[in-house]
Amino acid sequence: MNGIDRGPSHHDNRRTISLPEWKSHGVPLLRAPREFVTELYRRHLPQPGTTVVAVLSAENRVTASASFGVRPQFSDGWDHRNALLGHLRRVTPHDLKRSSPSRTAVLLRCREGGPDWTEQDGAWMWALRAAAELHGLRCGSYLTLTPAGWQSLGDGRRGRNPHSGSWALGPVHTVTELPPRIPLGVPAAPPGPPLPQQPPIAPVTSLSAIRALEESHDGRSARRTAAR
Repeated sequence: MNGIDRGPSHHDNRRTISLPEWKSHGVPLLRAPREFVTELYRRHLPQPGTTVVAVLSAENRVTASASFGVRPQFSDGWDHRNALLGHLRRVTPHDLKRSSPSRTAVLLRCREGGPDWTEQDGAWMWALRAAAELHGLRCGSYLTLTPAGWQSLGDGRRGRNPHSGSWALGPVHTVTELPPRIPLGVPAAPPGPPLPQQPPIAPVTSLSAIRALEESHDGRSARRTAAR
């Protein structure tokens, strides 16, 4: 009423979209869904429970994206819409002043379970449509990452990689692999000349040799005293 959003109504139980309804909406298809999913995966490394919303330009290039998690108690399409709208407002300006939308909002949801449509997918589909409309964008594709791989729901395009566990398959880098830290303003020391090698010391291994050295030392001391 009067442009004021007073929240969800208790009588509104249609904050979800079934898969046949989604197909009938005429959602614009992605030109290269595999490349798109791979790009979002590299940007955000989503784990199960992560949602990624992206904005595509008229040339189908990603101009903005955001990833976030949703608390388990928030499962209604209304809550999902508010989360999507809040992140869209943070990463990109709205297009409400345009006569027709030129950019497209696309959603990627990483979750466990099978690749088929679920009720939560329907709630997110409803949220994507509502958030895109409130931000002046077109509603684009809805994709999922599951253990089986990625899938664009509604048009049947899918692939095995990346999948919901791909984030855990990357290389693990340890601190010992990093170069040593040098304080700012301290130039690196140039390599100096090699140190001279010390002559080897012959070991004394017998008691008689030690006594002979002591006697010779005492004899030299006595001769110096007599000379004085």
